[in-house]
Parts: sequence; structure tokens; C-alpha cells
Amino acid sequence: MSKRNRSPWAWIPSLYFAEGLPYVVVMTVAVIMYKRLDISNTDIALYTSWLYLPWVIKPFWSPFVDIIKSKRWWIISMQLLIGAALAGVAFTIPTTNFFQASLAFLWLLAFSSATHDIAADGFYMHALDENKQAFFIGIRSTFYRIAMLTGQGLLIILAGYFEKTKLLGSTENNIPMAWSLMFYILAAGFLLFCLYHKFALPYPQEDEDREVKSFSGVFTDFAETFRTFFIKKDILKIVGLILVYRLGESQLVKMASPFLLDPKEVGGLGLTTSNVGLIYGTIGIIFLTLGGLLGGYMASKNGLRYWLWPMVIAINLPNLVYVYLSYALPDSFFLICASVAVEQFGYGFGFTAYMLYQIYVSEGKHKTAHFAFCTGLMALGMMIPGMMSGWLQELLGYQHFFVWVMICTIPSFIMVKLIHVDPKFGIKSDDHEK
Repeated sequence: MSKRNRSPWAWIPSLYFAEGLPYVVVMTVAVIMYKRLDISNTDIALYTSWLYLPWVIKPFWSPFVDIIKSKRWWIISMQLLIGAALAGVAFTIPTTNFFQASLAFLWLLAFSSATHDIAADGFYMHALDENKQAFFIGIRSTFYRIAMLTGQGLLIILAGYFEKTKLLGSTENNIPMAWSLMFYILAAGFLLFCLYHKFALPYPQEDEDREVKSFSGVFTDFAETFRTFFIKKDILKIVGLILVYRLGESQLVKMASPFLLDPKEVGGLGLTTSNVGLIYGTIGIIFLTLGGLLGGYMASKNGLRYWLWPMVIAINLPNLVYVYLSYALPDSFFLICASVAVEQFGYGFGFTAYMLYQIYVSEGKHKTAHFAFCTGLMALGMMIPGMMSGWLQELLGYQHFFVWVMICTIPSFIMVKLIHVDPKFGIKSDDHEK
């Protein structure tokens, strides 16, 4: 098979697995790692929330990825840089000033990962025709989810195993050495991804013959897409909903793992690292995926407007399980698993409306760029509340903090009441004709 026409099966699964893994490392694995290394909840939430910034500002530099080198070049280069950043984290964990040093490498990892996202998604569209794009959309989503399972589940379980093994030296050094070893394994994996994709990725003509614009032309185009987005009808309501739809969840997600790990004396559940990997990173992700699949199916039957209220309820109301867990502090492993499963299923189901609404408001001439603005606002809506969540938790305690999370769900209901959605949007055309 020629370089230009390699089978999509040879690179799509590995490419989207490689896209999802660094994201979950930055957003979830780093939180659990810092908790195990005795960093305060305030510092964990504040500094790891800043790592959302590359995804917030991603729309602003994506045009430059289009004009500087091919997307194939960006993919391979970013995978090499991701591997180097992961190795940097691994190297700094056992050092004295590990927090500041490892954060610097996590910043490099976050920017590299966000740039890799831009290049990979663009390459997907260049390398496949519309029919194949539609066929492989489920495949790429599946392998992205597998990356989430690997990051939040397998890697956390592996780190928990390393924490307990006697092979890493004295007991007090086990935790930093365990996480350092886990990051070295990740770094080696990304160097292999880089090497594999150098040979496995095709050379699509459209990627090689990309339109080369001047920087002034890029700025002009960007200014036009920016202007047309922010003069949309009801733009304040659109931006308001995107920013507050996950206001409660954005704070809960930062403190869920610390709550599971903290001892009962300080209001946590006192679980081991491996147990958190199993509960939150494996069972949780499975139910998150099931909720998302059901949400997509139901929305395609009746449309976004029909399911908007059930979905905003689904993403918010199940957060009550954390209020229950923080007051009851149950010992039952099954009960904790079931509670997290309910919350994550609701999150997956309710998130469907959030993504469909962003697609809905992006419709028009610049829909790709406008959707990028929406995803940037979505990341901003996670970043800012997440930054203060650790401070609030330490101020209020876990019980009152989770009550606060429930109060923070109210703005999303208000904004859903204010917005307008076409009743026909999201319904499959054949169902609508019937």
C-alpha cells in the first residue's frame, strides 16, 4: 500500500489513543499524584486548573498550525515533545522542589497536547473523504475513551501497585518513586507512538498542498470569524450557558479524587490509590461512556430541545451522591462504586446536550472556527471555578463543599430557561420525515 493511501485502521486507533492520554494525565492523573505527594487541596485545584489554559486559548493559535508546516509534521513533533515533557515530570518528582518543577513540565505537556489535538483533528479531515470520516468517527471516539480508561484507571492502579512494592527502596520513598516510574513508562510509550506514527501516518495530498497564507492574512481571517461569532443573536445567553452549564461539576471534578483519597479523620473516604483508579477511573469512565451513548441516541430521536431539561437535570442532580457520601462516610466498596457510577452516568448523559448546543450555535459560514470558540469557552468554564474549588473545600470541609456544589448547579437551570433551541435540531432526517 502506498504512503498516500495507508489503511485508516493502521493509524486512527493509535492516533486518538495518543490524543486522549496526555489530556487525562494533565486533568486527572496530576490531581491524584499531587494528592498522594501531600500537596494541599488548595494548591492542587489552583495550579492544575491553570493547566486548562492551553485548551481555553487553543482557537487563537490553531490558524498558525494550519500555515506552519504540515499537520503530519505537527503530530510527530508534538508526540516527541509530549514524551519529553512526561520524562521531565518523572525526573523531577523525586527532587526537593518537585511541585514547581513538575508543574513546569506539565505546562509543556498541556500546550503540546492541545497543539496535538489541533493537528490530529485537522489531519483526520485531510486524510479521509467524507464517507470514511463518518465511518471512523465512532472508532476515534472509542479509542479516545480507551485512553481515558487507561489514564484514569490502569495508570492509577499501576501507580498504586508501585506504591506498595518493596522493589523501589525504603517505604518513605515509595510514593514519589512509584509515580516517577509510572511517568517514565508513559514517556517511553510516547516515544514509541512518535516512532510508529512517523512510518504509519499517510501523506495526504491536501495536507502537503495546504494553502499558505501570510500572517496578516491569518489575522484578518481570525478577526472576521471572531467578529461574526460575537455578533450572533443572543450571544450573551449563549456565552452564559456555555460558561455555567458545568459550574457545579467543574468544582466537583477537582475534589472528587482528593475526597476519595483523604482519610476519614478529615472527612474523606480513606481509599487506596489503586481503589480510586478502579472506582473513578474504570467504573466511572465506563458509566460516563454509557451515559454519553444513551444521550446521543435519545437526542437523535427527539432532538436537543426535547431532551434539554432532562439532560441538565441529569448532569446536576446526581452530584447529590457526594453530599450523601461525605455525610455517611460508608465503608461499603460497592456503595461507593454505585454512587460514582450514578454521578458519572448522569454526567455523560447530560454532557450530550452541552455539546449539541455548541454545535447548534456554531452553525453558519464559519462553523468550524465558531465551534472552536465554544470549546475554548467550555474550557474557561471549567478552569476558573476549578481554581477556587480546593480553597473552598478546605474552608468549608467536604460536607459543606458538596452542598455548595449543589448550589452552583442553579445557574445552569436559569440559563437553560432563557435560551432558544430549534425543536427540529438534532433529529435524524429520516425520523423527522416519518
